[in-house]
Amino acid sequence: MPAERCASYYNATINQESNYPELEGDIRVDVAIVGGGFTGVATALELSEKGYKVALIEANKIAWGATGRNGGQVTGSLSGDAAMTKQLRRQIGNEAEDYVWNLRWRGHDIIKNRVAKYGIECDLKFGHIQTAYQMQHMHELRAMHDEAQRRGMGEFMTLVSADEMPAYLGSPLYHGGLVNRRNMHLHSVNLCLGEARAAAGLGALIFENSPVLDIEEGDLATVVTAKGKVCANSVLIAGNAYHKLARPQLRGMLFPASLGNCATAILPDEIASQINPLDLAVYDCRFVLDYYRLTADKRLMFGGGTNYSGRDPKNVAAELRPAIERTFPQLKGVDIEFAWAGMAGIVINRIPQLGKVSPNVFYCQGYSGHGVATSHIMAEIMANAMDGQLREFDLFAGMHHIRIPLNEWFGNQALALGMLYYTLRENWR
Repeated sequence: MPAERCASYYNATINQESNYPELEGDIRVDVAIVGGGFTGVATALELSEKGYKVALIEANKIAWGATGRNGGQVTGSLSGDAAMTKQLRRQIGNEAEDYVWNLRWRGHDIIKNRVAKYGIECDLKFGHIQTAYQMQHMHELRAMHDEAQRRGMGEFMTLVSADEMPAYLGSPLYHGGLVNRRNMHLHSVNLCLGEARAAAGLGALIFENSPVLDIEEGDLATVVTAKGKVCANSVLIAGNAYHKLARPQLRGMLFPASLGNCATAILPDEIASQINPLDLAVYDCRFVLDYYRLTADKRLMFGGGTNYSGRDPKNVAAELRPAIERTFPQLKGVDIEFAWAGMAGIVINRIPQLGKVSPNVFYCQGYSGHGVATSHIMAEIMANAMDGQLREFDLFAGMHHIRIPLNEWFGNQALALGMLYYTLRENWR
């Protein structure tokens, strides 16, 4: 049965709710897309702009899954960048470093330009700081700052010392930080809904409350739901951690990890300006990190405590409150009005997974917690591939990925043990 939207801050502040029909009957299109999150919606919009007839089929509501449950940060922290660069060197040689660097910022431009082009109201703001939770993290931030300088991005970056941190964040935790004024933050659900409206305005057919039961392969691929079918030249599976399609081909490649997030009551102006005077999005340098920002109405949205077991936390607010109060002691006892969790798709080597399960059935998944920007980059690559421009798709499809055998429960436990190792190693430094 289709599910209602979760009780998140995003869903409580939707500008214009979606109301697309359930799929009924048989239709014929160029491309069918399964999944109404950022990957599916952005690909639908890209293809619609190219003139293709597209049908998008969502099991619940547009932006129902991880797209509507994240921290809303658009950053250049491309997941799996080191592993990606290493593998790309085998394919494109010395171009690999430049390719990965430019890939980091590509999603920013796609989103920024799309918001402007279609007039999408999604509280888009610029400014982000990555913080040094431990003293040794400053070496990492300094290297990032130097690389940005070398590549002509110095005007966007400011390295901040521990003594300067109070001007940026009212927290006692950090040993410094790196400000990036190219990075952004936004209202994820309103962005995705705006992109869906733009795609529909260009002729895309969008269906909600239509769980996909099967994808029948053939010269034309057929997406099957309880009440209808979509026949298409090509199909894209874009459900990330929220689907069980094509299990023989995709089993053991991607694992769900629960990300908890919450939003406090609206903060008084003096408190909001005290804890985050420059209205920056924030995350720290730890492997299992905290991330937060102020919403448009001046709540603190705070996420962290990733659960790699594949299960949602029992009480998100209770689990996140200690981290909030440790980060900002002045918020001790603050009311938490919204709390929710969502499933990110984790890949062992952190490289997004693009490929085919049959000649005309594609898949795109696995952003490992960095999906807002990365999903838009991969959507552009997928749309280009279905338009016959395969160079970038082939680069990612040619990546080697680790497949964990047995079932997903076993894979999640192995992943949880690995994350515990990294957490303990950081704590003992």
